Amino acid sequence: MGGFSRRGFLRTTGAGAAAVATTGAAAAPAEAARAKATVCVPESPVTTVAAADPRYSELVSRGFNARFVGAPDLVHVVHTPRQIDQAVTDAVAAGKRIAVRSGGHCFENFADHRDVRVLIDTSPMRAVYFDKEHRAFAVQPAATLGEVYRTLFYDYGVTLPAGVCPQVGAGGHVAGGGYGPLTRRDGTVVDHLYGVEVVVVDASGKARTLTATRERDDPHHDLWWAHTGGGGGNFGIVTRYLFRTPGASGDDPSALLPKPPTRLRSTYVTWSWADLDLAKFTRLVTNFSRWYEQNHADARYGSLYSTLHLNTHAIGSISLDIRFDGGRADAAELIERYVTAVNAGTGLEPTVEHTDDLWLQATLGARFDTGGYDRHKSKSAYLRRAWTPERIKTVHKHLTDPAFEGWGAVDLYSYGGKVNTVAPGATAVPQRDSILKAWFSVTWMDPGLDDVHLNWIRELYRDVFRDTGGVPVPNDEHDGCYINYPDTDLADPRWNTSDVPWHTLYYKDGYRRLQKVKAKYDPRGVFQHPLSVRLP
Repeated sequence: MGGFSRRGFLRTTGAGAAAVATTGAAAAPAEAARAKATVCVPESPVTTVAAADPRYSELVSRGFNARFVGAPDLVHVVHTPRQIDQAVTDAVAAGKRIAVRSGGHCFENFADHRDVRVLIDTSPMRAVYFDKEHRAFAVQPAATLGEVYRTLFYDYGVTLPAGVCPQVGAGGHVAGGGYGPLTRRDGTVVDHLYGVEVVVVDASGKARTLTATRERDDPHHDLWWAHTGGGGGNFGIVTRYLFRTPGASGDDPSALLPKPPTRLRSTYVTWSWADLDLAKFTRLVTNFSRWYEQNHADARYGSLYSTLHLNTHAIGSISLDIRFDGGRADAAELIERYVTAVNAGTGLEPTVEHTDDLWLQATLGARFDTGGYDRHKSKSAYLRRAWTPERIKTVHKHLTDPAFEGWGAVDLYSYGGKVNTVAPGATAVPQRDSILKAWFSVTWMDPGLDDVHLNWIRELYRDVFRDTGGVPVPNDEHDGCYINYPDTDLADPRWNTSDVPWHTLYYKDGYRRLQKVKAKYDPRGVFQHPLSVRLP
């Protein structure tokens, strides 16, 4: 991605998507069970692993962020909702704290907290198939986005507006209200969520599996709503999601979700730090942001997904990563206009690279993980309008700090479009009038450098939002934070000196409704982590 990617800042082109399953391997068992076919696939047993087992270290350290490695008493590798029911019931009866891992890409210690005694690993649950009963596409929690895209497209010619990283699992991504390259055209992924199957725990401590849908007369409608952006690990364990676009009718699966572009035109624009001073840097950031202020609802650019990667000086450059519907006859012209607008008035001549590929090949062909278990810290903000010159100056100061030689970035992601046509209360994602998302991140390998990197990103974030207590308080300029980029510092009074609590930054007024759902479906507070929804 434009020199340095969203995960680990490395762009490796031509790499195939990791572990992409076909429908024959993933969907058939589920469909066969429903049809009562004569050929049955036996159910795999639960694999329970303790610390003495040679598989233990692998299972507790497969998270994305190597800063956190758990030490649970047991890891249960599960295959079915029934197995999860039993594992959860047993753990509750034993008084052991539970956590769940699907794709393993959580940035904080939600699955690896020191108090977690039982880790439920859903990694075998990767099926993607069409559920005729609900007329919806079923996606199990550990199915990676790459697997989802490939199965939906090859078998049905449809897709979902989910994330850009093919290695991410659906489990936490969907629950947090995931977004990606088609979001400005089609909305967030939860705008297409019809239902969710989830294991919950009642007041007696017994686990059970429920299916909740967006149907207004569904008795579990609020449980569905809580999974449209309420975050993972809050209400239960998701065993599958059901997707169908609102208003889609009929029984033809190919008409029930959006169609992807036929081709993807990708453009990478790079500016060397050697050519950038504060004035030119400010002009670039301002041009990029104001373009979205003025054009975020322009239908011609509905398929535009772009990221301005404001990398630290150690990386050597900043870059603009663009993805656009290459099937449009005017694609090249529209992108040229866009790049010209971002670069206008800088006097710079950036390096510009274009590629034109089939949509699925381009979507699956980039590798976004670094290939190692990096140490990592993230922060976020929603932007309702362009940053002021003072904020941009602060970002520039930290990115060019000669005392910091690490790999960090402030990425500005395109947003708005179809997202902003949905009412704030329709889903648990309340940020429905923003034009950009900001992602602050830093990654490193040496544990001995933890303090250096953590201090850098914490001070950067605090200084950018110094006028509102070190956090992006909802106002006319910002609209809080994104729960899929979780940041436990928001609950730390050393770093959040505003009078706005962390849950308001993520959920705004919707938090009270989430608490009611929590009280109804997790009355014992079984599912908890440092930023989990609290019981009222």
